[in-house]
Amino acid sequence: MRRRPLSSPPPPLFAESHSRHSRQPDHSRQSDHSRQPDLSDHSRQSDQSGHSRRSLLFAAAPVVLSFGAFVVARPSAAATPPAPAPAPAAASGAGGAPPAAAPAATPAAAAAGDPTIVAVRLWPSLEYTRVTIESDRVLAARHNLVESPPRLTVDLEGLELDAALRELVGQVRADDPFIRGVRAGQFQPRVVRIVFDLKQAVRPEQFALQPVPPYQHRLIFDLYPTEERDPLLALVREREEASDRAARALQDSLADFIARIERIERRPGGAAAGPAVAAPPPPTVPMTPAPPPPQPPLTAAERQRVERLVIVAIDPGHGGEDPGAIGPSGLREKDVVLALALELRDRLNAVPGMRVMLTRDSDHFVPLWDRVRKARRVQADLFVSLHADAFMKREARGASVFALSTRGASSAAARWMAERENAADRVGGVNAAGVRDPQLLEAMLDMSTAAQIKDSLALGREVLGRIGRVGELHKREVEQAGFAVLKAPDIPSILVETAFISNRAEEKLLRSAEYRTQLVGAIAAGVRRYFAKNPPLRRQRQI
Repeated sequence: MRRRPLSSPPPPLFAESHSRHSRQPDHSRQSDHSRQPDLSDHSRQSDQSGHSRRSLLFAAAPVVLSFGAFVVARPSAAATPPAPAPAPAAASGAGGAPPAAAPAATPAAAAAGDPTIVAVRLWPSLEYTRVTIESDRVLAARHNLVESPPRLTVDLEGLELDAALRELVGQVRADDPFIRGVRAGQFQPRVVRIVFDLKQAVRPEQFALQPVPPYQHRLIFDLYPTEERDPLLALVREREEASDRAARALQDSLADFIARIERIERRPGGAAAGPAVAAPPPPTVPMTPAPPPPQPPLTAAERQRVERLVIVAIDPGHGGEDPGAIGPSGLREKDVVLALALELRDRLNAVPGMRVMLTRDSDHFVPLWDRVRKARRVQADLFVSLHADAFMKREARGASVFALSTRGASSAAARWMAERENAADRVGGVNAAGVRDPQLLEAMLDMSTAAQIKDSLALGREVLGRIGRVGELHKREVEQAGFAVLKAPDIPSILVETAFISNRAEEKLLRSAEYRTQLVGAIAAGVRRYFAKNPPLRRQRQI
């Protein structure tokens, strides 16, 4: 039995990075339900000789009888995905950077024209988990669901088990809501089988993506829950649960204080006997990966609160496979805007009667149309999309605010930015078959009214004015362009370019927690000022 060496841990999220060509997924900053992963090696290999060369996978238990190589992984804490290998290079700031060198194909595989695995990546989130297998040629694959115990088997044809595929087993995180563990082995000659042991029933979607810089061919498996969580109901119950947690924490603190006083009084000499020893803090409880239990329907009082609730949809751009723009020192747009969105959520949730819905709260990709759908599902009163863009000229600097335009962009730069943001789905990876009625979707996006654009411009002016007090502005007027993410027909929507991450000085500002807090305060102040002038109407929200 041999153990392969541990890989090096990734750098902190906003630490200065001098490796500009790494495409390793960054989990160093996660949402409330994610933690910094630890590296652990769960890989096991066994080599046996016999009359034939075959591997048997037993999906019900991690036992392997094999005449070839087989790898089993079970997460104990959290595993960090290894750095993926190369793909075609992309222009700086255009959505990713080229990775390190790819593992060389064997002479036999090269001669036969077999595909070579370039990289494997795992993107867990509460919404769904994505498995990406990147190769230099199109992969032939089939999958099958097994119910008891729940697991997903994937057969990859024309392959031999190699080091790149073995890397997948080390990427499973303990807090992944869907995947418990991964096993990989040579199921048949030139057929590799991967078994995903599941924590709950899933609805898998398999599709392939054509090469787009910086990636080569990608085979995607998206694992969705069989029942989608109602985001509006979650918003209502979230506030109640937060109040309950605060009340329990206060009660526990009071009980601990009384207990310490009683222990002191029982000592000989009372308080003079010595200082009290503080009780240890309660242990941190990790995210529960199991599916949440069914929630009861809203009461009449809760329904009234929902109708009076002011809901703001905050959309951190990019995510997952799509890093967005990348700064001169390697700072990624997707990480910056997620940090801003999480802080902005906390700031606005502190306002009485206001709740924030995030289109994503971790490092995973959300298609543009799904961002709009989520905002409309909760009948949001506002939609704010956060970005930190790049431009061809690195001297470009300053923040901008955009609203939708149905008559063309207000400037050439605005048109260029809209085209770039609208192309995010190509990098992030969208299952075209998942859009059940693309004509209906296109019609919905084209329904944006003049009233929505008018309200969006008013919101944009309030936010832009506040941002101008804490940083430099690129344009002092709200610009307009055809951003797909702003096309909710009944929700005032703006897109905020917080800075040019391609500018070295502004990248340094975005890396600063102090400056990000100032930006969050400015955006929050602009939102509150807009509502003060334009009180939202009471909505008949359906749950």
